[in-house]
Amino acid sequence: MSYVKPNEFVKTMVDAGESKLFMATRDVLIRAFMAGAILAIAVALAVTAAVQTGYPIVGALIFPVGFCILNLLGFDLLTGVFALVPLALFDKRPGANVNGLLKNWGLVALGNLAGALFSAVMIGITLTYAFTAEPTAVGKAFAKAAEARTLGFAEYGLAGWFTVFVKGILCNWMVSIGVVGAMYSKTVGGKVIAMWMPILIFFGLVFEHAVVNMYLFPLGMMMGAPITIGDWLFWNEIPVILGNIVGGLLLTGTVLYATHYKPGALRSAAAKIPSSEATSA
Repeated sequence: MSYVKPNEFVKTMVDAGESKLFMATRDVLIRAFMAGAILAIAVALAVTAAVQTGYPIVGALIFPVGFCILNLLGFDLLTGVFALVPLALFDKRPGANVNGLLKNWGLVALGNLAGALFSAVMIGITLTYAFTAEPTAVGKAFAKAAEARTLGFAEYGLAGWFTVFVKGILCNWMVSIGVVGAMYSKTVGGKVIAMWMPILIFFGLVFEHAVVNMYLFPLGMMMGAPITIGDWLFWNEIPVILGNIVGGLLLTGTVLYATHYKPGALRSAAAKIPSSEATSA
């Protein structure tokens, strides 16, 4: 795999966060649009496989193909920038600030949503003969999933909302590890393997991904799910985004930065070495 060690690829993470923070608005939107659109098509593939085989795990096994494609092409998901962009602020890179971070997150979210909606309409056309016929079995599966992952959680009130939030944390813990996975190999095959593993975990365990849901719920409503935009936002999208921020920023970005880029043990040891010894060493 031409493995890159953690203390080396975390430097790449910080550099990537900085580059995304200062990327031109046009490029942020284009890359986010394409990421949302490609990921959505991969969801359609996964649901189709699950319906055809009767085994949801089959869908989970093949879903990562979309994630690998969009990352190899250099496109950006909101879940990824949650983990990477803050590192430029942690490292006090010149010009990095909270306003820039929020702008980047907002633009990526907008681009991801536009791409997801684009694919939702395109896939919706294929599942209903341009919305002139009843949805296929795959279309009905989307409607069922959209209802279960909104109204199903709403039945439990605050506990349901909190459950979605936790699923969002777990999701982006795994997904952001997938983003990083592309950095700890120098070969395409190694990158794909490294990305595939955590994405399989997230999808197989049905955790909640903000961008996937930007596609799932609009398409589910097109397919007849008895939910509203308000149901989608309150009982899923909002807690999922909050959970994704926590999972990506704290459990991946911050942890790797703290222990591999700014390792405390090395800082403490360096502080104990007299300056003359440090110079001679």
